[in-house]
Amino acid sequence: QGLVAMVCSNPRSAGRRQARRPAFLACLAVALSASQLSVPSAWVSPAASSASWRLLGTTNARATEIAPSCVAARCQKAGVSSRRTASWFSFVAPLAGAAAAAVALAGPVAAAGQTVFVAGATGNTGQRVVKALLEQGYKVLAGSRDKGKAEKAFGPTVDVVKFDVTSMDVPAMTAAIGKAEYVVSAMGFVPGNPFEFSKLAHAVDNEGTCRLVDAAVAAGGVKQFVLVSSILTNGRAIGQEKNPGFVITNAFGGALDEKLVSEKYLRKSGLNYTIVRPGGLKNEAQDSPAIISAEDSLLSGEVSRDLVASVSVEALGKPKASGKVIELIEEGSCIASVQDCSALPKGETDAKKWFS
Repeated sequence: QGLVAMVCSNPRSAGRRQARRPAFLACLAVALSASQLSVPSAWVSPAASSASWRLLGTTNARATEIAPSCVAARCQKAGVSSRRTASWFSFVAPLAGAAAAAVALAGPVAAAGQTVFVAGATGNTGQRVVKALLEQGYKVLAGSRDKGKAEKAFGPTVDVVKFDVTSMDVPAMTAAIGKAEYVVSAMGFVPGNPFEFSKLAHAVDNEGTCRLVDAAVAAGGVKQFVLVSSILTNGRAIGQEKNPGFVITNAFGGALDEKLVSEKYLRKSGLNYTIVRPGGLKNEAQDSPAIISAEDSLLSGEVSRDLVASVSVEALGKPKASGKVIELIEEGSCIASVQDCSALPKGETDAKKWFS
């Protein structure tokens, strides 16, 4: 849009510009198409109903469809002289080519230049979150207990900071977050010594996550906090204490009870948040559409860690993900003996529709 504004600005013709805008935009679109740069409809909609614009046939006409030899004739029909047509075309086309190259290199516009701090970045889900963020054009600040492991895993494209929620206080965590605009917590205690399950679940999923929330508040610039949690965290309150999924998962140090504490803490923090509650996690690639459902609505099912990462990243900056608890499984994984699977939302493969 800045390119169009620069090209269209001509103080000597300010009085005539509005009247000739449809014709000018028609010619400009042809010039842009020579470099195969798509022209957003918002740039050209004022001319869409004019005869001059209909000559182009489409807002994304390509140079292969509109030969350069046709440009002058079409612009003349739109009321623009051949001399000005040639001038515009020779000026705009190279700029459009440069702009197209810059857009291609920069990645998605919405994510450009924005930094996301990922807690638990070297975990099974965290690594997938980092990958998904990079694919969307975000800058990533990876927090990991083992800085060397993270640097080896991610290479020079990712900034890494040492981050351990079991030992760091809030000021240290705040310093680690720095100026990141978003925080994604993919942390979860890793079962080891059975006699330490409860201690570790409390340290990571409860107290450590709550301190991370405090640090995000203290950092001052965090626009959104995405917390990866689990379905059935609220199982006791919704009568699911005997649900096999609740019984088995909570047997590991009361992990679901500990996660619920940090969920509630985040919701009361004042931060813009999204809590993603996935079903049983699997390392295999996603093979079914995503079922994204409301809070406390999924009582069974499993989901690929890849999909959890994709949904968590897609939630960033989305108004309809703001202040929400969403639950996530893959279509077909619901267990009919546990709940009415036919009542669940239909699975969706298009990521752009998850929070639309």
